Amino acid sequence: MPLLDRASTTGQFARYLVVGGLAFAIDFGTLYALTELAHLHYLTSAAIAFVLGLVTNYALSRAWVFQRRTLSSTSLEFAAFTAIGIIGLGLNQAGLWLLTERAHLHYMASKGITAGVVFLWNFGARKALLFR
Repeated sequence: MPLLDRASTTGQFARYLVVGGLAFAIDFGTLYALTELAHLHYLTSAAIAFVLGLVTNYALSRAWVFQRRTLSSTSLEFAAFTAIGIIGLGLNQAGLWLLTERAHLHYMASKGITAGVVFLWNFGARKALLFR
């Protein structure tokens, strides 16, 4: 199926949407559970949830989304993937705080909005720097 061709950017983006959706579900669900059930502050919950989503995203991106890698070392690749993710985490936290504290949206709505921006950042940066 051409839409899911790992060699094309379109196919990679389509696959990344699936992987990103799964990682988002883990991130979003964990954020909710830690905030509502474990009574952690939403920004603390968001950081923990983001890391779980990051690990999920890395494993699936490596196995299913991107065909070619620019780095031969898995350790270095994961470090770079994580560095991009840390920038994404900063965008996530800033967006959550801004939309929740300043715009007075519910933290889950803020997460939904912020996730779109972070998704685009993560795909673009990872495609440009780590995977071809």
